[in-house]
Amino acid sequence: MTTDVEDTRTDPPPDGDEAAVLVGFLEFHRATFRRKVAGLDAAQLDQRLAPSAMTLGGMMKHLAYVEDWWLPQVFAGEPETEPWASVDWRADGDWDWHSATHDEPDQLHALLDAAVARSRRVLADALAAPGGLDAPAVHQDRLPGLRLRWVVVHLVEEYCRHNGHADLLREAIDGQVGE
Repeated sequence: MTTDVEDTRTDPPPDGDEAAVLVGFLEFHRATFRRKVAGLDAAQLDQRLAPSAMTLGGMMKHLAYVEDWWLPQVFAGEPETEPWASVDWRADGDWDWHSATHDEPDQLHALLDAAVARSRRVLADALAAPGGLDAPAVHQDRLPGLRLRWVVVHLVEEYCRHNGHADLLREAIDGQVGE
């Protein structure tokens, strides 16, 4: 069985420059994740596969946080936005994962969409500016020498890892499999 969700992903360009290939893979894996969570209700987004406490809803919220954290905040130095700004991360370092159980599917999709939109804006602006992928992050305290290239590769890595988790969760939920 394959997924019933239409595949509208665009393959990364095989002949693009470095930035085009990296952005292409990031967009491909963002779209892959969106396919994994498409059409699920709140109970399905909160379903676990023992022994893990991971859920697709938690993963959505986590990826929204990752998008907001790495490009807008760490790279560009933009202020933290809600809901992240009000979180007591010391009390629950995995709040993004845990709190999703209280969110409706539309809220989770909107949160991820907004975070990706901010991330895309920062990335497009950075790639159009002098330095491109070699541009340094504003917050060098996170990783000294941190450059845009590392941030983009890290985002690709985040999506790749979580897309693998999402494969297993989605198959357990309704039997749908596929890229």
